[in-house]
Amino acid sequence: MKIVPKDKRKEFNSDTLLVTKTDLKGKITYANRAFMEIVEMDEDTLVGAPHNIIRHPDMPRIIFKYLWDYLQSEKEIHAYVKNLCADGSYYWVMANVTPSYLNGRVVGYHSARRSPTQHALNIIEPLYKQLLAAEKSGGIATSEKILNNLLEEKGMQYDQFILSF
Repeated sequence: MKIVPKDKRKEFNSDTLLVTKTDLKGKITYANRAFMEIVEMDEDTLVGAPHNIIRHPDMPRIIFKYLWDYLQSEKEIHAYVKNLCADGSYYWVMANVTPSYLNGRVVGYHSARRSPTQHALNIIEPLYKQLLAAEKSGGIATSEKILNNLLEEKGMQYDQFILSF
């Protein structure tokens, strides 16, 4: 399924929780109704599909590198993510992604997302544009350097930075 992005933002209530679960490879194994409604995809389309089916091209790859690095270390992570809907519109989330355990082993990942504040988006959107431009000109290593320098300047780890606004 190839989705053509449109410049149309969808919003959802701050008390709505969008939830998905994936296997270890990032294939969707569960999506709640609220998630299916906002992305305008049904369970048959989503379950078994790679989670990046909804990845917006405005998202810098470095954010997903951080996400996977945290998860591979069996740590939870928070991240702001811009996602696509089936009609090409987009929506922003503040995601909390955690490893799911069974008998002491990680068997997949659970993501719960809330609507971000406008204050947070005022910080994240320009940063993501800068990171994406850096990736287009110099690759993911360039955007990683920019993000690491920012975190070093602020004296914070990635998760601390994301939760600071």
